[in-house]
Amino acid sequence: MARPIPLELPARDPREELRKRLEQAPVNHAEALLDSYELLQQLHDHGVFELLRGALSASDKLIETAVDAAKSDEAIRAIRNAMILGKVFASINPDVLQCVATAASDTLGCYDKPIIEPPGLFSLLNQFRHKELRRSIALINRFLEKLGDQIKHRGGCQ
Repeated sequence: MARPIPLELPARDPREELRKRLEQAPVNHAEALLDSYELLQQLHDHGVFELLRGALSASDKLIETAVDAAKSDEAIRAIRNAMILGKVFASINPDVLQCVATAASDTLGCYDKPIIEPPGLFSLLNQFRHKELRRSIALINRFLEKLGDQIKHRGGCQ
């Protein structure tokens, strides 16, 4: 009858494997290690470690202060307003916003303090002949109508 072949595997020592990998690490990863040492030195030179040590030692006080600030009515309103403004900016077509930015830059961007002489009555009426002015006024009117509708439906601004 056949006898089984004995299989004897050497005992695996995970610590020994780690030690061998650690010995090879400086050779295999020399450039990465040098870069990390340089980064650590820069962090040390700029006082980042001191700042982090201070923050860790005062972590309870920092967390307590942050929680108290976040619980305030002003912080809650600020967070809600930021979310609403985010929705507003997300709903604006980027091409339209680019037009607004360009118009503002062309009108106000090249002056420290814009010097605009007020037009006379006839000059002002003459400007209404331009389609672009009428288009802009129509856009502003539409915005004001929608704002008025929202104020009416919500019962006024609070």
